[in-house]
Amino acid sequence: MTDDHLEQLEDDNHLPESHPFSGYLRTFFRGPGRSRSLTREEAFDAFSMILRDEVEPIQLGAFLLMLRYRAETPDELAGMIEAVRKAARLELDDESLVPEKCHPMLDWPSYAAGRSRGLPWFVLSAMLLSRNGIPVLMHGYNSHLTNGVGTEAAVKALKLPLAMSADEARSDIASKGFAYLPLRHIHPKLQELIGLRPLLGLRSPVNTLLRLLNPLQARAAFLGVFHPAFLDVHRETGKLLELPRIGVIKGGGGEAERTPFKHVDLRMLDNGELSDVRWPALLARTEKDDEDNSPVTLQHFLAVWRGEVEDSAAIARVKGSAAMGAFLAGKADYMDEAESLVEGWWEMRDHKIG
Repeated sequence: MTDDHLEQLEDDNHLPESHPFSGYLRTFFRGPGRSRSLTREEAFDAFSMILRDEVEPIQLGAFLLMLRYRAETPDELAGMIEAVRKAARLELDDESLVPEKCHPMLDWPSYAAGRSRGLPWFVLSAMLLSRNGIPVLMHGYNSHLTNGVGTEAAVKALKLPLAMSADEARSDIASKGFAYLPLRHIHPKLQELIGLRPLLGLRSPVNTLLRLLNPLQARAAFLGVFHPAFLDVHRETGKLLELPRIGVIKGGGGEAERTPFKHVDLRMLDNGELSDVRWPALLARTEKDDEDNSPVTLQHFLAVWRGEVEDSAAIARVKGSAAMGAFLAGKADYMDEAESLVEGWWEMRDHKIG
């Protein structure tokens, strides 16, 4: 009897030893001409089972690696994100009951951990925005960082609010204009899944979907990716999820941080419409040598904010990323307007920490 006949018998007879999750794996692994991607609904169901710990380790590894091998589709990502939002109870019965002041204007995910990651200058960008009328929710996980300083460490050094739950993050947004929500406080299973990277040797679809999670449903989101191939995947997924406004860049170390040494294309989704906005280089490439020699320490990070050291590359990263954030949040209609606005905020900033 051929393998196809055995598989058909299993399908027809619903053999009791067949695990409920195995059907999703068969969809992936049937072979050339027979395998296919999951539908949005199938991805929702499959990832819901994963979040409920209803799959075996070997099934989980096969699922994650197959998606990584052939790249997850926007439909699959949308389904998995919806599963996370339901499992983490991020969907409110009535959003109108949440006071306006509790809503962030800008969602800023931070999940990169590449070797090129240094100091998280974008955290200063977010703080600058939050002090000037643009409430920011930052969320993430960088404990697997292979180089540099993680986002949470920078948040703590700046004495910014670190929330223990989505409700606490809303409260921090209302009172401080900023909140950092660690992944472990969104859903512990997600941190376990993203923590599999050293074991699998590769990133997984979890790294992608978390950037699009937008836990508090901010009006806009600023996303950074390392691999250019994922730029449009994020936009297409955002369109399926009917996210109002997102901007995606190939950012420093995979974060939403604008490199100052070359132009950066901001790939946008705005009320269902796709567009690209090219932001020019801010510094000459020769100035990168100075950045390479800058210390990668929290002391240097804080000194730049306080104006105690002059680091032109770092300041360009902070202001450049903040300008993109202000533009996405709708505080400026044009690139030049956003950069001029942020320039003024930077010059007039309160140098105090906390």
